[in-house]
Amino acid sequence: MSVLNGKKILLGVSGGIAAYKTASLVRLFIKAGAHVQVIMTPASKDFVTPLTLSTLSKNPVHSNFFNQDDEDAVWNNHVELALWADLMLIAPATANTLSKMANGNCDNLLIAAYLSAKCPVYFAPAMDLDMYKHPSTLSSFTSLKQFGNIMIPAENGELASGLSGEGRMAEPENIIAFLEADLESKLPLRGKKILVTAGPTYEAIDPVRFIGNHSSGKMGFDIANEASKLGAEVVLVAGPTHLKVKNQSIEVVNVTSAQDMYDACHLHFKNSDVVIAAAAVADYRPKEVALQKIKKDSSEFSIELEKTKDILSSLGAAKEKQFLIGFALETENEIENAKLKIQKKNLDLIVLNSLQDEGAGFKKETNKVTFIDKNFKIEPMELKSKEFVAIDILKKVVSFFSK
Repeated sequence: MSVLNGKKILLGVSGGIAAYKTASLVRLFIKAGAHVQVIMTPASKDFVTPLTLSTLSKNPVHSNFFNQDDEDAVWNNHVELALWADLMLIAPATANTLSKMANGNCDNLLIAAYLSAKCPVYFAPAMDLDMYKHPSTLSSFTSLKQFGNIMIPAENGELASGLSGEGRMAEPENIIAFLEADLESKLPLRGKKILVTAGPTYEAIDPVRFIGNHSSGKMGFDIANEASKLGAEVVLVAGPTHLKVKNQSIEVVNVTSAQDMYDACHLHFKNSDVVIAAAAVADYRPKEVALQKIKKDSSEFSIELEKTKDILSSLGAAKEKQFLIGFALETENEIENAKLKIQKKNLDLIVLNSLQDEGAGFKKETNKVTFIDKNFKIEPMELKSKEFVAIDILKKVVSFFSK
């Protein structure tokens, strides 16, 4: 799956013949799973129509500060557009537009959005070869790079003037490849292997019944999805759940019982850099599993239970270089019990949940956690969606590797 999947891309189109290539560019962005909004300079509409780019992007195209045909003259908010974007790409970037960007000459909606952007900005120059090498253009390149903008170099080939040389805007496929390579190189967990466990385990009583719990698996799935977004190679060991991963690059290992999860974790543990054990694993299982459905033929029924293998303890005992994160769901003496768990299971960090907190626990969209590290530093967090809790957890992982 492309690193552009889910990205919000603001495409600025300026008035050069290469503007016709933006139709293919938008199509490729959409194919990669990106969300696209387009701002066109007035001159660019001579080369490609707003209707074409609107149809391909599935969004209205913006060109002026307000829609002149609209009786209410609704303002196109350049700040809102700029803050919406995860990245901004100006392609083609003509000599005129580059000069305005470099000098802050804000006379159109595209430049206003550019000057308001807080996201990474890429630009793909397109002009004739002598314009491309002119000192004023080279000065614009230098200034824009110093501002932190990223240049997608022009290519050699036949130009609109009939001349041949440097100045052709990079082909849409090459722009996509450039963006993907640049974004991937900056992902903080690129090259790291992360093992995540999620969901409940089911311990069979007979072919029909089982002992389980109310875990939906959402916390673990959100962690896996976020880790993948940050560039990690993720293996997700998941107990029974209806959830699906958002990124198909995540390797999902479906398991049922605690023993299944134990085996899967130990299979992948040695090659992992990080383990985040978010699953709610059964502590006990029936000592004997009936081969046939147990009949309701008495007023009382008892099941003899035995302990399951402690997955987290076994991983802590085998730990070498791994950064090991566990979860604790407590109802009393939360901090003290979590600290004991860190020591007994050789953890680097524990994520403490308390059922006493409103909005936390199983089958909830939110969670309220407290981080406790192996040095017993305690960091309580606010109630957040589980997606944002996952982001906080992965920030701890990123911080570990940036030491």
